[in-house]
Formats: sequence, structure tokens, C-alpha cells
Amino acid sequence: MTQFPVAVQPYTVREQLSKDYIGTLEKIAAIGYQGIELGRPPEGITVAEQKALLDRIGLKVIGTHAGFDTFDFNPDDIADYLEEVDGGKFVALSLRFASRDEVLAKAAKLNEAGEKFRQRGVQLLYHNHDWEFAQFDGEYALDILLRETDPSLVQMELDTYWVKRGGEDPVSYLAKLQNRCPLLHIKDVEAGEEQFFAEIGEGILDFKAIAQTAREVGTGWLVVEQDQSRRVSAGEPGDQLPQFAGTRTDLII
Repeated sequence: MTQFPVAVQPYTVREQLSKDYIGTLEKIAAIGYQGIELGRPPEGITVAEQKALLDRIGLKVIGTHAGFDTFDFNPDDIADYLEEVDGGKFVALSLRFASRDEVLAKAAKLNEAGEKFRQRGVQLLYHNHDWEFAQFDGEYALDILLRETDPSLVQMELDTYWVKRGGEDPVSYLAKLQNRCPLLHIKDVEAGEEQFFAEIGEGILDFKAIAQTAREVGTGWLVVEQDQSRRVSAGEPGDQLPQFAGTRTDLII
């Protein structure tokens, strides 16, 4: 069975990166991650220095993020960065919606942005949360968005935790995304009403089934992300990373 390459979303270690950028990336690579979703480095580090570091530790930039609920980004600047770091050609974006009309309007803008990225050889991805499972006229906002966007211009970076929190089964929803979900955010959820974030393999999601479905729909990378953890004090998310990364991938790959 083909094993997935596994990447990390650096939001998981946001506090650590802000304190020790180089050391945190070295730690991520030492754990066994092969890739990372990453943007331009902090002040004091050039992109060339960032790339040299990533090359030294064997960590590949698989993509980046364009922002949250905004179209105020420069596709050329993002594409230039991905070229400079010899990164994967994926850029993710998340939006909010208050009505069906807003979903339709933003779907049109996603198509426009996707075309601009395509001209630079970059694939735009939509990253979901739970609010896309709000219904407008009996349809999920995400279903409307997927129908109204061109699959060649707008693909998905599905997030398993947020699908479950939105009331759907991640396996079933992923199965609908044939050849449309190149990156998959894997994130577990505790049992119970709160539905708090859980370390991978310690919650209620079936990651073997998720991984099998990901293979069937053509997913290329699994991306570990954990927004918060009960194992660390408030304000210090990300210390849980070594406790599940690498050592827990037997559950999913």
C-alpha cells in the first residue's frame, strides 16, 4: 500500500515559531515530517536563507496560504515566493458566508482568483471550517461553493475536524471530492458535546478509513494540524507536536 507523505500546518506550532523560527523548523524535520505549508519568513531571515534551511533539514514547502476571508492578495507575489523556495504549487484560502448570495458572489471571485493563479502554475485550494456547513435553501454553503466553482480553478484542502464539527462524516464528504482534494488536513476530535481538538488517533475519527478514501480520490499529501491541545497551557499551543507526529502516523498511512 502506498504511503502518504506527511506535512505539518505551522499554525500548530505558531508560538514556537515566533520564539525560535529556525529551531522549530529543525524540530519538525527531526520528528519525521516531509513537508510544511509555509509563507515568507519573519523579519531578519531572507527567503534565500529560509530555502537553504529547508534544504538542509529536508523539509519541503508544499504550499502556502493566501489569507482568511479576503481577496486582498497578490497572486504574482505568492507564485514568486513558491518559485523561490521551489515549493509545491498550492495556495489555500478560507472565507465566511452570511447568505446564499454571498456564497455565489465569492464563488465567482474564487474562479477569478483561481484563473490568475493558474496562469502562474499555482493551484488555488479552498480550506473549510465548520461554518461552510450552514445551510442556505436546504444546501450546505460548501456544496454550493463546490458546484459554482470550476474544479480546474478551485480545488479543496478538506479539514477532517471541521467537517465532523459541521455535522458531516469526513470519509463520506471526502469521497465526493474525486480528483479535487490534493491536500488533506488531518485533525482529530474528542467525543462529547464540546467536540474539542484531540491528538491524532486519540479522538473519534477513523483515520485508516480517511486515508483509504484519500487514496481513492487522489489526495497527494496529508497535512497535520492541531489548533489547540489540552496537553499544553493556554497560550502555548504546539508543544503536543512531538507526541503524535511521526509516532502516530502508523494509524493513518
